[in-house]
Amino acid sequence: MERILNIETIKHTGEKVRVCGWVNTRRDHGKLVFIDLRDRTGLLQIVCQSALVKDIKEEYVLQIKGIIKERPENMVNKEIETGKVELQAENVEILAKSSPIPFDFMAEDLNLKLPTLLDYRPLTIRNPKIKSIFKIGEHITNSFRKTMKDLDFTGFESPNIVPAVAEGGADVFHVDYYNYNAYLAQSPQLYKQIMLGAFERVFTITHVYRAEPSITTRHLAEYTSLDAEISFIDSWENLMDICEKIIKNMFSDLEENCQKELSIHKVKVPLSGKKIPRIKMREVQQIILERTGRDNRKEPDLQPEDEQEICQWAKEKHGSELVFVTHYPTKKRPFYTHADPKDPDYTLSFDLLCRGLEIVTGGQRINDYDKLTANIKKWGNETKNFSFYLQTFKYGLPPEGGFALGLERIVKQVLNLKNVREAVPFPRDMERIDQRLSTLQKKKTKKSKR
Repeated sequence: MERILNIETIKHTGEKVRVCGWVNTRRDHGKLVFIDLRDRTGLLQIVCQSALVKDIKEEYVLQIKGIIKERPENMVNKEIETGKVELQAENVEILAKSSPIPFDFMAEDLNLKLPTLLDYRPLTIRNPKIKSIFKIGEHITNSFRKTMKDLDFTGFESPNIVPAVAEGGADVFHVDYYNYNAYLAQSPQLYKQIMLGAFERVFTITHVYRAEPSITTRHLAEYTSLDAEISFIDSWENLMDICEKIIKNMFSDLEENCQKELSIHKVKVPLSGKKIPRIKMREVQQIILERTGRDNRKEPDLQPEDEQEICQWAKEKHGSELVFVTHYPTKKRPFYTHADPKDPDYTLSFDLLCRGLEIVTGGQRINDYDKLTANIKKWGNETKNFSFYLQTFKYGLPPEGGFALGLERIVKQVLNLKNVREAVPFPRDMERIDQRLSTLQKKKTKKSKR
């Protein structure tokens, strides 16, 4: 007999079926036992003689054969999709046993501290509210890929081991690569640009790595980047046009396909207005001064509280919980970022902020070979380390640019999560690789000389 899913039982009233899943709850009523069996589609009530399930406990994995019956009208459970039927068990087989559960991990609100939530991730990921977080992430990724294909972008796989540091700085993970120096990629940026020479429009969904020595609610050592790069742009603002289309499609797809997941978190997708507002960074800082009295006009970047305040301004003035902030200082952007010809101290770059947090970074890139090599030197790098990448421009590349969306940050902001680590099934940071590093034996090795 072929297994059917719980949700399919509503079409098999009066038939004998085989279902499989986990024991979600067990309720004993004399000689009868009621089990809520959980599979990937939801819950199904099982009615058993107590002798059939004598030693069975929560989270045991079962195979059950029996007859699907309609429930009495006064016993219908409107809270679950299978609430009009139940399975009267004839045979129960234990497929796997479970140790005693350490806490009520199926509670609607787990109310666990983040370290405990992650320490027990193999268990807590089964909670419907936690599970819904990653369904939201899946839909966001699928929406990004669909929009890219609809706009005639070509997808490719970007490498994670790289010979040089694209973004600059010291926050990189070193790799011992066959007795040579290599790094975990901070970004797929250089490879996106190389691919433009063949495909004109490209995208990649990849993991990137930042060895930032800090623990915050917004940073991860490893995260998923949704990257796009576009050539033959008429203006750098074309990039924001495409980015806006991607974001609005994401939110529309979530509204259409994820109402259940959104309702579990009691949230709605962020407002984006008719058009997401665009404003220069220095103008943002002036608005912050006028609204709050904080004078950060000499700062080279926005402070977290500034990002929150300007999003509140955008919501009040434009009906949008998102805002593009443009023209970041040249010295604060990577070497390949195009300076504004009208004001070379600032770049043709942007961040997209959502509900007070940056979720996208992008801008126009330098496509002139001589300017790019000069910038590599100016940023303190050696051109020989970028000779492979520079071939792209040596042999001609049109005006281009691109951007990267942080998947986990988008999920965090959509669901109003407190910490970005909640948006990752298996987060990596200074304190954790699955288990807390403090609980593992540290292995120190000397670096080989090269």
